[in-house]
Amino acid sequence: MRRAEVAVRERAVLGEGPTWDPAAGRLIWVDILSARVHTFDPVSGRRTVMATEQHVGAAKPRTGGGLVVNLRDGVGLYAADGVFSWLVHDPVPGRRANDAAVAPDGALWAGTMRYAEGGPGGGTLSRVAADGTVTGVRPVGISNGTGWSPDGTLMYYVDTPTRRIDVFDFDGGHPRNRREFASIEPGCGFPDGLTVDADGCVWVALWDGAAVRRYTPDGALDCTVGLPVRRPTACAFGGRELRDLYISTARGGLAAPHPLAGSLLVVPGAGRGLPQPPFAG
Repeated sequence: MRRAEVAVRERAVLGEGPTWDPAAGRLIWVDILSARVHTFDPVSGRRTVMATEQHVGAAKPRTGGGLVVNLRDGVGLYAADGVFSWLVHDPVPGRRANDAAVAPDGALWAGTMRYAEGGPGGGTLSRVAADGTVTGVRPVGISNGTGWSPDGTLMYYVDTPTRRIDVFDFDGGHPRNRREFASIEPGCGFPDGLTVDADGCVWVALWDGAAVRRYTPDGALDCTVGLPVRRPTACAFGGRELRDLYISTARGGLAAPHPLAGSLLVVPGAGRGLPQPPFAG
């Protein structure tokens, strides 16, 4: 496995949610607490930064252009021309958006958490359909990584305080039969964002663990990619052939952050990713 390199040197307070946008040939990620959506074209090197209405947990491409964003007070839409509208407006005092993912059917699974991290039930995981219908709301601690197996029959999920990656049977809209897929041992950090590759392996970023791990489909630890920064937050495959693993990182809360903390990292040729569907709305 190659070492991680710097894709974009940045000082993100809480970088999160890298997502490859194949239509635009760019990577999208956010800085949650700075309320910014970043994009990066690895071929041209072109970057953009867009301010959002509120703290933003995730930004994903939409069918036909634009972005769906998981914001503090709900889920919003940016049209291709930049015009903003709310799809779901549901403000809860003390709660903010966190990571989100688009399912194979084009629905958004949006996570939340309390600003004061911790307490069981402080956050939620919800399915948001293209028309804004919200279903399947689940109470969680800190909602983080969500992903699906290559055939779409399994859904992987991280509620960070549990120190586990869980797996559900998935029938297109209703996860069921939740069980442990893998657990992170004490002293190795906490599971954060994840992605699933074309071989069905699960890659997970370890907050306070300075690493990304890959687990085989049967839950066995397959490899560990050590990182120069303490707080990786999420990972995703990108590039034209989905071979490069991009890793978002954070510098917030660290007394003496590494100079690269908050940057977007990349491990070239790390594997083979799965195409991610755009949000159907």
